[in-house]
Amino acid sequence: PAWYGDDGHVFVAETEEQAHAKAKIHYGKDVVLHRDEDVLDTWFSSGLWAFSTLGWPEQTPDLKKFYKTSLLVTGFDIIFFWVARMMMLGIHFMDEVPFETVYVHALVRDEQGNKMSKSKGNVIDPLVLIEQYGADALRFTLSSLATPGRDIRLATQRVEGYRNFTTKLWNAARFCEMNQAYPTDNFNPTTLKNSTNRWIVTELVQAQRAVSQHIEGYRFNDSASIAYQFTRGVFCDWYLEFAKPLFNSEHTELVNETRATAGWVLQQILILLHPTMPFVTEELWEHFGHKDNLLIDQSWGNYDDALIDNDSHQELDWVVRLITSIRSVRAEMNVPAGAFVDLVFTGLSTNAQQYITNHQPLICKLARVDTITTQGEMPQGSIEFIHDEATVYLPIAGVIDIDAEQARLEKEIKKTATEFTKLDKKLSNKGFVEKAPADVVTENKRRLAEESETLERLKLALERILSLKK
Repeated sequence: PAWYGDDGHVFVAETEEQAHAKAKIHYGKDVVLHRDEDVLDTWFSSGLWAFSTLGWPEQTPDLKKFYKTSLLVTGFDIIFFWVARMMMLGIHFMDEVPFETVYVHALVRDEQGNKMSKSKGNVIDPLVLIEQYGADALRFTLSSLATPGRDIRLATQRVEGYRNFTTKLWNAARFCEMNQAYPTDNFNPTTLKNSTNRWIVTELVQAQRAVSQHIEGYRFNDSASIAYQFTRGVFCDWYLEFAKPLFNSEHTELVNETRATAGWVLQQILILLHPTMPFVTEELWEHFGHKDNLLIDQSWGNYDDALIDNDSHQELDWVVRLITSIRSVRAEMNVPAGAFVDLVFTGLSTNAQQYITNHQPLICKLARVDTITTQGEMPQGSIEFIHDEATVYLPIAGVIDIDAEQARLEKEIKKTATEFTKLDKKLSNKGFVEKAPADVVTENKRRLAEESETLERLKLALERILSLKK
């Protein structure tokens, strides 16, 4: 509250006694003070906002149409100050709540978890980020980090990473355009014959349904993550690679089917990403021939169960996981990127043998494999791993220096074990866990988990190397 002296000097205090004490210091004597009679809680008028902006107390058409709303988006720091007042005043004056759902979003902090402050110099200006990386990249970053109940730790590296994702989408669209992969008016995904094309449609339907579920549940981080993984991990990294030989096929029907499929799936991806990346998706939508109808006006995908082909999903999933495992083993064993190795199986099922027959050229190209033997025996100098029911052998002894790799792995294991022990000892210290800031403890736990995973992976690689010397 504020009190005024005769000369207009203002004394702000919690009580009248405190105001008189301040006045005596100022004037050097006791004086008569006048309390400001026109004082209102700062948030009182804000509490009227939901209906006063619509013409209340008059019963206007806007008030009738727009009150109540379905959703309020706000931060947790003003729930008591603003949200609670709107609820109470709405119920009092309008006889019903002003909104049905309150979505409490996270606060944006710096990458160490500190609240942004000019005095600390850790403020990240969103306009600067938009200028550097684009509005879509920043919007997608914030969506992907919006985990319920947890504040956002914003780092420019994350925004840069999603800017690269935007570039990836753009390049994928260019690749489709180069291969004449455009959506066609008469495209019917239920009539597809090729298993690769049926697989990508199945993956799209499953991803879209998951994204829809998470958006409806306000789990925007999960919806962004699934959209990202499908677009980049499935469509760009796998399907377009699988589609390259199909685009170049001698069979015109297969070429046309693959072009139409790729164009249609890309079109659906633009719809899927539009809520979190509105600008680049709208631009690509127009570029691919939709100049008279905006993407934002399109209906959200609602796909029929007939588009899901479990057999194709199982087949291509088997191939993708095989190639991924081979690449992983090659990387762990430090096999030169340009070296082609043989691939030997034992215990393959009948279905798996057919998968290899259908996709052998792709497996050889993407996993850098020379020959594939489907029913062989373990060759000498081989690394083995299990893939579903089959055992897979990679004879690599002739393409790596076994002694040098053993020495390298032993050195890495020693270094990783030292770091793991140091972190484990720190987190076992009760005093550190109780006194250190929560974000520091969390970061150390994350690093400990990473070191543990790395250590296990290195030990497995060393076991495989030692097995080659037996």
